[in-house]
Amino acid sequence: MTVESSSENTRWVRVCAVGDLDDDDDAVRLDSRPPVSVFRSDGEYFCVDDTCTHETYSLADGWIEDCVVECPLHLAKFCLRTGRPLSPPATTAVRTHPVRIEGGEIHVGLPGAYELKEGAHSGTA
Repeated sequence: MTVESSSENTRWVRVCAVGDLDDDDDAVRLDSRPPVSVFRSDGEYFCVDDTCTHETYSLADGWIEDCVVECPLHLAKFCLRTGRPLSPPATTAVRTHPVRIEGGEIHVGLPGAYELKEGAHSGTA
């Protein structure tokens, strides 16, 4: 994991190689606090807080289609672009984070308050 500060409040973290998410509708979760995940859908990359806002459950374990992730616990859906809940039982958005691709690697911009463990990437979902 490579961490680079871009401002006081945001730091850029290398998540994985683009090839690790080469299939659409795939996700990789970082071992961070709070946990975040990077999703690939419709050829785009998105990063959101990984925990469903309805009940504590990993969104990276959910179903991904058309830039939407569906929580496998109670089927709440979230827009990967905005974090906005699209269906009940969730009523609160998940936080989104910027993503950039550099040299074939995916990086996400995380708030400075997010804690990362060394080697924080936990593999593809």
